[in-house]
Amino acid sequence: MKVILLKDVKGLGKKGDLVNAKDGYARNYLLPKEIAIEATEGNLKTLKEKKKIEKKKREEEYNKALELKKKLDETSVVIKGKAGEGGKLFGSITSKDISAALKKQHNVNIDKRKIALDDNIKTLGTTIVEVKIYPEVVANLAVKVTEEK
Repeated sequence: MKVILLKDVKGLGKKGDLVNAKDGYARNYLLPKEIAIEATEGNLKTLKEKKKIEKKKREEEYNKALELKKKLDETSVVIKGKAGEGGKLFGSITSKDISAALKKQHNVNIDKRKIALDDNIKTLGTTIVEVKIYPEVVANLAVKVTEEK
């Protein structure tokens, strides 16, 4: 029996997939528990429309991510910190600090978890930081750390 899955089913398929399930399994488990619906012409048409809308939404998100990437690549953030001898900071600059500075200086809201820092910034100067905006879209943000006077 052909069914359209409404939820992920281990060993059968993912949500939105059209799969061929055994009749008893479909009638006695998948359909009553509303894990799947029967693959009628109407349901298949609805599924195609949903997939089309989802694809369009993903494309729009991707295009927005590319615009943001372009903006971030041209942007630099200035963060001030207290430093000692040799340009070493008292403390460090974290992804949270970078996120807050980006919001304050350029009004761009980026989650701190999307800022990829191998290690916190502990020295004065400019550091290029990767920002993962969207899968396969990574921007390079220049973070300039200056001495607080």
